[in-house]
Amino acid sequence: MPEGHTLHRIALAHTATYAGHRVRADSPQGRFEGGAAVLDGRTLERVDAYGKHLLYGFDGLDDALHIHLGLYGKFREGTLPAPEPRGAVRLRLQGDGHWTELRGATAVELLTPPEQDALLARLGPDPLRSDADGGGFVATAARSRQPVGGILMDQAKIAGVGNVYRAEVLFRAGLDPYLPGRDVGEAALGAVWDDVRTLMRAGVRSGRIVTTRPADRGRGGRVRREDAHYVYRRAGLPCRVCGTEVRRAVMAGRNLFWCPVCQPRRLASAG
Repeated sequence: MPEGHTLHRIALAHTATYAGHRVRADSPQGRFEGGAAVLDGRTLERVDAYGKHLLYGFDGLDDALHIHLGLYGKFREGTLPAPEPRGAVRLRLQGDGHWTELRGATAVELLTPPEQDALLARLGPDPLRSDADGGGFVATAARSRQPVGGILMDQAKIAGVGNVYRAEVLFRAGLDPYLPGRDVGEAALGAVWDDVRTLMRAGVRSGRIVTTRPADRGRGGRVRREDAHYVYRRAGLPCRVCGTEVRRAVMAGRNLFWCPVCQPRRLASAG
């Protein structure tokens, strides 16, 4: 599933491509035919990303187009003329010389304003948004009995963080992923929030998740894929810092990666 930085990149790209322009909308697959008919011929005004959700606003319409890519959703784009749709194209937008096709998304729907409010109310603060409440995340996490590795995957506590950022931020913080949030300490949780925000902003700029520090890569220049992460998908390999074998387990339904030496089972400073 794409992580939050990817959704923010999509929002920026679709804003740059379509905002201020009338778009044609259709659903070649037919599953969003009614919604596409409502959008067809309207001017796109804005595209907002909230965690792993996209909301598209159109002129003269209170409802918003909501897209949640889930595990299998993918956009395909190009310049007009658009090719004949192939396969299960749920939604196709065309306008200002460009076309965009969407396949496989978990949600493609029109939401009323109350439904939009309900969606956002279910989400925790998004570190990539300027209005994000980092203090709210810290306060919520600091009261939780949930392991910090689960907290970071809980979209109701922090929106947009996925499996890669979860593993890498905890390694960079030296935190045992099984440590309950209430035992981490507010100072350490605040540092986690700040690091998540820094790494995700870098991801928006570059389109990649790079979490390793230059001193731990062993080479200069462009970061190779195999050098981009500390522990994510490195189970059985030596830790880049201490050489201990990286471990893997399942937490919050996803593979969790960590170093038992660099992330020891001890209480963090309560600060």
